[in-house]
Amino acid sequence: MERLFFALGAISAGISVAAGAFGAHALKARLPADLLAVFETGARYEMYHALGLLAAGWAVSRAPGAASWAGWLFVAGTVLFSGSLYALALTGVRALGAVTPFGGVAFIAGWVALAVAALRLPAAG
Repeated sequence: MERLFFALGAISAGISVAAGAFGAHALKARLPADLLAVFETGARYEMYHALGLLAAGWAVSRAPGAASWAGWLFVAGTVLFSGSLYALALTGVRALGAVTPFGGVAFIAGWVALAVAALRLPAAG
């Protein structure tokens, strides 16, 4: 699980960078400002949670239960939150925004799970 979360975190970070560049260069002239901002929000939150996935990958061998939950919640949140924002921005279908809050809840739950994992880490020294 440790390697999987590290790999998914690295892949997600790379996708986030590519999405940010795509938004800044290819979409800037094609999307209205409000949809470009939506796309950029998706890329930004994907990067934040890619870092969270790396943290979950580090923690999973030390506090497996909660850290595993955190990692999967970050994956689900990325798909639901960032994925729905990317799709909304690219298609203009506003109904896709109804999915976004579920991703946000997954992100929040992931951070709570990561905090629980941190509290379960063995004491140093």
